[in-house]
Amino acid sequence: MLDDWIQSFLDHLAAGRSRATVRSYGSDLGQLSKMLEGEADLSPETLRRYLRTYAPSPVTRARKLATLRSFVKFLRLSGRIEGDPTEMLEAPIRRRQLPKALSQHQAEQILDQEDVGKTPLRDRAILELAYGAGLRAAELAGAKPSDLDLRDRSIKVHGKGNKERIALFGEACREAMERYMENERAEGVALFTNAKGKAISTRTVQNVIKKWARAAGLPDDVSPHTLRHSFATHLLDGGADLKTVQQLLGHENLATTQVYTHVSIERLRDAVEKAHPKSKETKE
Repeated sequence: MLDDWIQSFLDHLAAGRSRATVRSYGSDLGQLSKMLEGEADLSPETLRRYLRTYAPSPVTRARKLATLRSFVKFLRLSGRIEGDPTEMLEAPIRRRQLPKALSQHQAEQILDQEDVGKTPLRDRAILELAYGAGLRAAELAGAKPSDLDLRDRSIKVHGKGNKERIALFGEACREAMERYMENERAEGVALFTNAKGKAISTRTVQNVIKKWARAAGLPDDVSPHTLRHSFATHLLDGGADLKTVQQLLGHENLATTQVYTHVSIERLRDAVEKAHPKSKETKE
């Protein structure tokens, strides 16, 4: 019975969530089914034992607890169970980490350097679009030529849950995309291709950004998400309002975007402490 419930839940999720999300939920619930040997014993005691067994760290526990709560909510709404066995389960206390972002000088370092690697025009176009439009690695890898509008300097993005949005970019990005399209792109269904015309993977996007960051003397942990965070932070630093940044990033909830205001505040505080005369230590 439990396996049937799990499959129904995953089928329900597949209509609005990404494949990666469905796989993650399926993995978590597969462990639950294995522990219970397929029996639908969803008591608070059983779920606590599941979390103790399969969620040793606070981060893992928080994720698996979110899976359980979504699953139980589905079961209740579909009339399969009554009550909420997750109600008494406590989430671990987690400090919310601020996303990492490059300084504007560091962003210039990675983008303004000499060409790197065997496909420099493609790779520079990837970098410009990642930073210039705030795209995720999966959005870059999944983009198609028909999504791109160089005249309007925009691209149609297929984001999480296959939700579409329009992302905008600047003149430097347009020029980089134009050079890549005219001189280096192999024919294929994807916007960013390898030499055989096949779509690149998200891993390729990650490797490209790491390689260019390393060549610019930046830390090894620079990633597509770093450039996306930098895009959002630098927009806010430049005076963009939070609602606009939310739309450009494709965040469903404004609260998800609000974390970037804290990043910007930290940057402002750092600038004040370094530059304002009253922030410096008084010398005797």
